[in-house]
Amino acid sequence: MSVTAPAYLSALRGVVWREALRFLQQRERFLAAMVRPLVWLFLFAAGFRAALGLSIIPPYQTYITYDIYIAPGLVAMIQLFNGMQSSLSMVYDREMGSMRVLLTAPLPRWFLLLARLSGGVFVSILQAYAFLAIAYLFGVDLPLWGMVTVFPALVLSGLMLGALGMLLSSTVKQLENFAGVMNFVIFPMFFASSALFPLWKIKESSLTLYQVCSWNPFTHAVELIRFALYGELNGQALVIVAAAFLTFLLAAVWAYDPSKGLQSRGGRG
Repeated sequence: MSVTAPAYLSALRGVVWREALRFLQQRERFLAAMVRPLVWLFLFAAGFRAALGLSIIPPYQTYITYDIYIAPGLVAMIQLFNGMQSSLSMVYDREMGSMRVLLTAPLPRWFLLLARLSGGVFVSILQAYAFLAIAYLFGVDLPLWGMVTVFPALVLSGLMLGALGMLLSSTVKQLENFAGVMNFVIFPMFFASSALFPLWKIKESSLTLYQVCSWNPFTHAVELIRFALYGELNGQALVIVAAAFLTFLLAAVWAYDPSKGLQSRGGRG
């Protein structure tokens, strides 16, 4: 039986709406998503303002304050944590059986996983814009037109980080084990990136760390968002983030295949 285009749209709308309702019903999740980057923005940036307060930050070739520099990195951090949080809910749904019901729908598995991923990205973009609005009100002078030009970057970076979380969720059989996996992934990815310090500054300190940061896909998600906030396109970051998204998504689709992937080796799917 062939599935029509309206059926695909209806399924996508239903899955995204379910994720949005879950987010709206969990107000503490929104508060946690805001508190974490705001603490970093106002406390961490204040501590480093004396040392890095006025620096020439390529590619802008202008003097910008440190809090303006790290704001895009904190936006990416919101998406990273949200991607892991969405994956945590996937592990929970798999244990409760609702994930199995979703994946037995008469639609391609890749589409169902992409729909679930899109719901998480939608939530992460809401959180990112809320953070940018709060930061702007408190004096972080980001260009207003950047709020529009950054949208495609937020979509692509959210998809990439969400697909990574989805892939990780396929390897975890029990909810209790996922917290350790999250910490093992989140903190190395965040700190070994350009979210807090420019890559050229890291290169001056350690060539090895610079190479690690350059290979980190989160670094390129940060740079994609950072350039987009200033109405510019970082072509290298765009290609790397898009390639990483496709790689993670294809691996997740394979892992969630009950006949081939990791889910076929035990556990409930």
